[in-house]
Amino acid sequence: MSGLVTQAQLDTALLTAAVGTSGESLAATEIDDELLAARLVEMGVLTPYQAQEIKSGRDKFTLKDYTITGWIGQGGMGRVYLGVHQVLGRQCAIKVLPFERATPEAISNFMREARTQAQLDHPNLVRVYDAGRDGSTHFLVVEYVPGTDLRKVVRSQGPLTQQQAASVILQAARGLDYAHKRGLIHRDVKPGNILVTAEGNAKVSDLGLAGFVHEGLSDPRAGKIVGTADYLSPEQISAPFDVTHTTDIYSLGCTLYYSVCGKVPFPGGTTKEKAYRHGHDTPWHPRRFNPDLHEEFVEVIADMMEKNPKSRIQSAAEVVSRLELFADIQTPIQSREDMRSPWLSGPIPSSPEDERVDLGLDDGGELSASADASASQASQGTISAAAQETAALRPAKPRPLPGGQPLEASPEQLSPMAIVALTLVISIPVAMVAGALIATLALRMFGG
Repeated sequence: MSGLVTQAQLDTALLTAAVGTSGESLAATEIDDELLAARLVEMGVLTPYQAQEIKSGRDKFTLKDYTITGWIGQGGMGRVYLGVHQVLGRQCAIKVLPFERATPEAISNFMREARTQAQLDHPNLVRVYDAGRDGSTHFLVVEYVPGTDLRKVVRSQGPLTQQQAASVILQAARGLDYAHKRGLIHRDVKPGNILVTAEGNAKVSDLGLAGFVHEGLSDPRAGKIVGTADYLSPEQISAPFDVTHTTDIYSLGCTLYYSVCGKVPFPGGTTKEKAYRHGHDTPWHPRRFNPDLHEEFVEVIADMMEKNPKSRIQSAAEVVSRLELFADIQTPIQSREDMRSPWLSGPIPSSPEDERVDLGLDDGGELSASADASASQASQGTISAAAQETAALRPAKPRPLPGGQPLEASPEQLSPMAIVALTLVISIPVAMVAGALIATLALRMFGG
């Protein structure tokens, strides 16, 4: 038996179920499992998840001091359940390492994640409550965030507005700044690891790949390429031993790009091709996907995604400072005339599923790839109608890409000198042709 239902509760459910929807009494033999389960759920004795699992034959719903009440999803380290502490009544998320994956190294990494997160306490980071073992099952208990992850929000509702994205990302940056100041590098910042509530509160989750700077070679992932392909920093690929907290800034910049564009910076291609493009290519200009973005906002994304770590925004605190203006914006911001625009201009990539490639670690700690991240990534959890180009969106400056086509300049984008030069280039040949035609006609008429 599951231990979730007392005999008294079962008798009450049977009694109420015996009275059919029509008001007529039913015989005990007419009360099927579906009807009885429905009554127990209505009474609040069982959750819908528990009722369904009991009908399928499951009878264990506890892990030491916790009762499993629901299913959240499949995470990178294992299965994630909704649970409640039996004494405190506190709702939580319980990450369980599957028995079939419980190798010594996997168990070590799992517990390492617990110890890492336990050292952190910040409102924008998912907190750890407990960790332990029940028989052969290892589990990690973390704060439950009632909402969903940023990736699912964008995929279901479309790109965020500039204000929404700024608010969510600056909250994530606050959490990362707290972690960075304590020597921690997340190394897998991405939309799927930012949980968002219905009220717009954001928390960074899943520090399974995180490590402290002081650990050096004692970190089991030192020198390995770990993370998610669409959000990997160039140095994670080219110099994994030299990863610093600015790596998280780059990945957070990619996340901000995805939030307002609805696409990753480098959609399409294999994992290896994505890795190359992070180090060598320039993303499509964000305003190709979301024309409502201010150029100053685009500049924040650009500075977060600088390929050279030394040229990148150097701290999460600076990210917070630069995004605060947009998160609280009430009136439009005028673009600065001297701003560079490092984004590649050109046609919008058409495939909506391009971003589904993940890099990660298998149980043995080696590099592995998954073709569909959305099917495996668990969490707790419209492009603007304006299509015309605006004067603020200028052709990309330097950092050109092979095959990238610059935007055609409109007349209002040209300087007065350029307009004069263009006029002369067009008018002089036309005048010469006209003069030749007049001379030919004159010879025919009077040369005769």
